[in-house]
Amino acid sequence: MIPSEEKERADRHKALVREFIDAINTQNWNKLDEVVAIDFVRHSDAAGKPGICNRDQLKEFLRRELETFPDAFESIEDILAEGDKVAVRQRFEGTQLGWMGSYPPSGKKLKAEYIAIYRVQNNQILEAWAEWDNLNGLRQLGHV
Repeated sequence: MIPSEEKERADRHKALVREFIDAINTQNWNKLDEVVAIDFVRHSDAAGKPGICNRDQLKEFLRRELETFPDAFESIEDILAEGDKVAVRQRFEGTQLGWMGSYPPSGKKLKAEYIAIYRVQNNQILEAWAEWDNLNGLRQLGHV
């Protein structure tokens, strides 16, 4: 059995990640400032390099994502926490109505699951690792 202090910490960290996802879905950038550390880093080979190296870059990435997928919505399928990390199986859904890099708008719906691990420090998300299947996404959108 997990000691109650560890369970409480795990519950707080999971709630923080839920707030983060809700802030993205509602485009609540002030809330994002509360729950994400200013020196946030997202590690992701799927998204390419150099990646996201601070909170402002994350917000810019999310704004561009919303230009591409104006109806974007993130949901949590599974969430687990231990220590300073929270692991999440997330689902992204959105219709590609804008350019995605060199790919023109397709008007098609993307439904993608991905895995993200968040590291929490001082009640803020400091780091994230996220991986997804780019090829499957490009197929759904009709680009390959």
